[in-house]
Formats: sequence, structure tokens, C-alpha cells
Amino acid sequence: MTDDEPPRVEVYPGREAVVEFDPNLTFECVEECTWCCQHGVLLYDEDFLELAERADLSEATTRFRGEDFVTRETKDRETHVADDGAACYFLREDGLCELHAEHDWKPTRCSVFPLEVALEGGEIRVSTREKAWDHCEGMNASERRVVDHLDAFLPEYLWELDNPDTKRGL
Repeated sequence: MTDDEPPRVEVYPGREAVVEFDPNLTFECVEECTWCCQHGVLLYDEDFLELAERADLSEATTRFRGEDFVTRETKDRETHVADDGAACYFLREDGLCELHAEHDWKPTRCSVFPLEVALEGGEIRVSTREKAWDHCEGMNASERRVVDHLDAFLPEYLWELDNPDTKRGL
């Protein structure tokens, strides 16, 4: 590796990620933020099957461009919603995720936030979502260095996917 190449970090035994963000970046979800919950959530196949065990897929999901997403729905409130008044189907009134709070589970795409994943040249490359810097209060808000906890952000399942790219959206 030269000084110009981003570092490779072993996330799981034999599974590396190329880290394209400042290794000193810290992140911790901040109570009341919910910015990430205002978007449609991409569901990889394994996520779709896991979600089927916890929710009615006909209500909670939608198909867009051949891929499954958690539905965004209009919420009858002014907080925890996007400018259009909508948020993730599972975002409760109290600003907590029903899936995480009640089932101790969340889709891969939610685990990845605020990172982006792309597959380039057969390698998983990880960067930060550009808009997270503008909207997410958890960026550099703690002592928890992301690079030291990549396994919490990057489920091992990502290495099994043909296309783990997280830029795909609803």
C-alpha cells in the first residue's frame, strides 16, 4: 500500500473493506435525530426474509426498479419526518425504530448508516454518505471511532452480495 491508497481494514476474518473516510471519524446515533429514518430502506434478500418474520410485507414494503424497499409513509405529525411529511414505515411516534426497539434487529442498510458501501474491482469500499455531514448530528459526536467498530456497521452478509452498493434508493 502506498501513501495514496486508502487503508484496508479486516472487518471479519478474511474479509476486508477499503476505508475511504477519515479513520478518526466517530459516530453515535443521537436521540431525536431520525434523519436516516426519513428515507426508503433498501432490503437485500436476507433482510427481506428476516423482515417477513416480523412484519406484514404487503404493508411494510414496496418494489422499485426490481428491488425491495421498506415503504415510506406519510406520518400524522411534524417531528421525525422528511419535508414531505413521510418517514420509514417502522418509525414510531416516539422517534424509535419498531424493528430495533421491539425485535433488536434492523435491516443491513440501516446498520450501514452513515456509511456508503460500493463494490469496486471485487473489493468492498466504504465511505461516508455525503448528506450525512449536513443532516446527521451523530457525525463526530462521540469517542466511538467507526474504523474500530466496522463490524457493527457492515454485516458480514455484504461480502456475499453481488451488488452491496448502498447508493440505490427509493
